[in-house]
Amino acid sequence: MTSVHDSALDDSVVVASPYQRAVADYWNAERNPVNLRLGEVDGIYHHHYGIGDVDWSVLQSPAEVREARIVEELHRLESAQADFLLDHLGSVGPEDRVLDAGCGRGGSSLVAAARFGCRVDGISISQAQVDFANEQAKRRGVDASVRFHLRNMLDTGFPTGAFQAIWNNESTMYVELGPLFAEHSRLLRRGGRYVCITGCYNDAYGLPSRAVSQINAHYICDIHPRSTYFRELAANRLVPVSVVDLTAATIPYWRLRARSGLATGIENAFLDAYTGGSFQYLLIAADRI
Repeated sequence: MTSVHDSALDDSVVVASPYQRAVADYWNAERNPVNLRLGEVDGIYHHHYGIGDVDWSVLQSPAEVREARIVEELHRLESAQADFLLDHLGSVGPEDRVLDAGCGRGGSSLVAAARFGCRVDGISISQAQVDFANEQAKRRGVDASVRFHLRNMLDTGFPTGAFQAIWNNESTMYVELGPLFAEHSRLLRRGGRYVCITGCYNDAYGLPSRAVSQINAHYICDIHPRSTYFRELAANRLVPVSVVDLTAATIPYWRLRARSGLATGIENAFLDAYTGGSFQYLLIAADRI
């Protein structure tokens, strides 16, 4: 178990495999407008997708403001997704500590701190993401209670039972679920809550579809089958209390994004996978027993 202080950590300590090196390098270099432009709307930089009904009138906006309105609408949808995740964290108060595992540029952590008034730790294996997120916390004047760390979510170095709640927001596909849930189970106090929102492939469909494989290649990730989540949660004393299928709720986001100037080329793969049934977008909330 890593026990050194953050000041002593460096990339070689945190990145534990050639695959993790590839992931860290990807996110250290990433400057995708679909992440940065949306975050510029209100200074909350998310690294996930959106849910909810789209205001399609943005597409009929005058040309000089159309793209800005689309960006604002996409950001509204991704903020709704973050709020929905936090709705499922259970009882969190100012005295509690929570963990954002795979925090990206820190958006969900900042939203959680504003909502609960609690201490928040975010972790990533990307130094660029950690530095960016810490700067955002500093700009908002919350850097004493919201801190981002260069750490590996499979071996965090945090004390056992330190957290009341932990979440992964679209980051579980970068790690093996058994070791991840074992670490989360160690970190959560008894009765604590774990929540993830994730894309997973549908076991009933069979092996990953071509569209799912395209998503894997695009993001250098390995999307897990739905069944693996529930098997590994049960094996690590994490008992689901809520499972919500968000597949239908996220499709409008992807349809709008595909018609925006921020499209990256992966939008059709997501739409094909979701509408064809080979891919599902789930929220899973589980209690530590």
